[in-house]
Amino acid sequence: MKNTIQRFEDLEVWKEGMQLAVQIYQTAAGWRDFGLKDQMQRAAVSIPSNIAEGYERGANKEFVQFLNYAKGSSGELRTQIYLARKLGHLDETVSPGLLEKSRKVSAMLHKYIQVRKRDF
Repeated sequence: MKNTIQRFEDLEVWKEGMQLAVQIYQTAAGWRDFGLKDQMQRAAVSIPSNIAEGYERGANKEFVQFLNYAKGSSGELRTQIYLARKLGHLDETVSPGLLEKSRKVSAMLHKYIQVRKRDF
């Protein structure tokens, strides 16, 4: 499969990852639980960052490796969203949307990894 995307900024999964990271930063802005806040922000930023880093390396095998890192960060973030909800940092109206967005990003990454693996 020929890569027709010229920049990582054009990847839909990167765009979705960026939106999720922004949502996490906005949601956690006023939290006093700095440990969980920091972990969630780091995991959220890691998703689009790993997509970008892998893409920029130029080698398909490395790109897939970094897509897998991004997918792992999405699972990590989802776990932290559950924890934040149980601790009362997220209310019932916010956490479902964040969880759904994280699941969407994970699914997109899974599909993209499968496509890119065909190029090995």
